[in-house]
Amino acid sequence: MLLKESKIRVLENFYALDYVFFGKSVGQVESCCPLVKEEYLSIKGALLSVFVEMLKLVDHQPKAIGEQVDSKNLMKLARETAKIARENAQRIVSTVKSRAAIKEELKGMIKEDKTLNISGAIEEKIRQKAFSLAVDNLLLARVVGESKSFDKLNDWEGTIIEDSYKILRDNLMESAYEILYSESDILEEDADITAGMFQRKKAKKACQARYPNNPEAVKRCYKAAIIGEDEKKK
Repeated sequence: MLLKESKIRVLENFYALDYVFFGKSVGQVESCCPLVKEEYLSIKGALLSVFVEMLKLVDHQPKAIGEQVDSKNLMKLARETAKIARENAQRIVSTVKSRAAIKEELKGMIKEDKTLNISGAIEEKIRQKAFSLAVDNLLLARVVGESKSFDKLNDWEGTIIEDSYKILRDNLMESAYEILYSESDILEEDADITAGMFQRKKAKKACQARYPNNPEAVKRCYKAAIIGEDEKKK
């Protein structure tokens, strides 16, 4: 059973995730596709459900809140914590270690796709890393020091919860990207670059799932998928 303070934290994070990605509520984002927003909200709900299970497992014991927390205070908290999470993520992504990791990922992408738009890929990777770090900072940073049994995440149940968290976090980031890059004020060229990256990412995931223990088969599958997408565009 979660404490009142833990439940408030979950609600705070529900709204704060929007501010991490969009700088405002998702309802205020101009988007061409309502279904994309529905998908985003669905994934966000699933991620926070996993987050709740994580709080239960690690015995979350946050500091007691004496005053009444209304919707206005909750939104203020959400904006503030999202701002802090984004700032912390930007600091981390700017480190030498983080930039080196991004370069290594890009080398692999270039080997797989010689026609890759390098500048677009660099921007996408930096944004992806920053968003990932911001979400983790928002949801997990405070929990580490507020839990009595955080090491339970190393147990089999904790591993399952952590794996589910990572999958849903990445899915939420992709869904947020689709919303961000479907806004009416975006440049068509940027939209094409981002759409192409999502297609490549989805193709690679599908091939890895199809051939989990055969790297060569994954490469052939991925190459065939990308060639097929290029042919459709002609």
